[in-house]
Amino acid sequence: MGLQWALAVHGVITLLVVVSFLCGHWPIFQGTFVERIHYFITSGAYDYFLRFVAIVFGSKVRNSFLRIEYYCCDRPNPVLQVLVYFYQPVESMPFCRYTSVLAVGVGVLLFLLTSFSDPGTVNAKNVSQYVSAYPYDNMLYVEKECPTCKIPKPARSKHCGICDRCVARFDHHCGWMKCSLFVFFFLNIIFFSFRHALISLYGAIVLCLILAGQLKERKIILILTVYYGIDKSFYSLFPHVVQWLLSAHNTQMLLIVFLTVVSLLLAGFCVYHAQLCLTNTTTNETFKWQEYLDWRRKLNEAKASAAALKTALHTVNGEVKAPESKCRQFFNKSPLQSEVAVNKNNVYDKGILRNVLEILVPISERQSFFHRKTF
Repeated sequence: MGLQWALAVHGVITLLVVVSFLCGHWPIFQGTFVERIHYFITSGAYDYFLRFVAIVFGSKVRNSFLRIEYYCCDRPNPVLQVLVYFYQPVESMPFCRYTSVLAVGVGVLLFLLTSFSDPGTVNAKNVSQYVSAYPYDNMLYVEKECPTCKIPKPARSKHCGICDRCVARFDHHCGWMKCSLFVFFFLNIIFFSFRHALISLYGAIVLCLILAGQLKERKIILILTVYYGIDKSFYSLFPHVVQWLLSAHNTQMLLIVFLTVVSLLLAGFCVYHAQLCLTNTTTNETFKWQEYLDWRRKLNEAKASAAALKTALHTVNGEVKAPESKCRQFFNKSPLQSEVAVNKNNVYDKGILRNVLEILVPISERQSFFHRKTF
């Protein structure tokens, strides 16, 4: 009984940590212990660690640690790339020999192509070509100058503070690949997440087969049905089998749950980036769209509130409308709800086939790019 309670507590704590990490910043959790756990996991623990280092070892050691962190995480350097390069053969070992070689080969090739290919650096020589490559949508992108490079800022571009250069069709800077990602990034990330999801699922399936072998070897089903008189139906046997597995093989059961959850998260990560490819959207634009739509909703709500206030003032001044029936009032939307609808209009989405083609053959790699008009 004590073991079952320990497993239940372990599961609740694990679920709480996962939910707090992934969803603790949501408005619904604001001011709750879930938000505090999220803060502790994401930044609070690191702050406490730095304070501990400063108290125990002094501020010089803390500053040295911060300099190392700045070099590894905030400046272009080969440290993380070396770690990924040597990690690839290790994490592909669960596959069979030929599949493992293929997985490592494709992974290393995509990794090297992503790390050392030009993500699309914008400079004074090619800025005119990039400006004419994508139109300004006057929502996320408007005509303006990069304050750092002092050149026109093409649509979909951004100045990367780590690389210290303007990058056309900027997605985000990835320290693992030492660049602001482009040509082969989406193929690389989809391949990596899909492969890791398969490895996690492979581990969960192998453990399930091992436990099934234990059930058969120890004749658990026979004992439950013959000696305990339990019906042979699935619904009757399932809770008793799970109870035995949790008591005899609790570690393996926890690993199965963990690997299954990880495989689902990685599969979702893979699907998310595939969706970005199919809609011709970058990670940077995803956040921009979220900010833009939030701003438009607040603006529409403000306009609706002003209109409702104006109507109320007219009512107070004697301009009273004929009262509506209670049935009509029930089904009518409030002025706020009727004005809040905001649509996302992605002018760079050219259809699935053309979007995928743009990922495989970027505009900057096409022959027509060099014949575009110049200023």
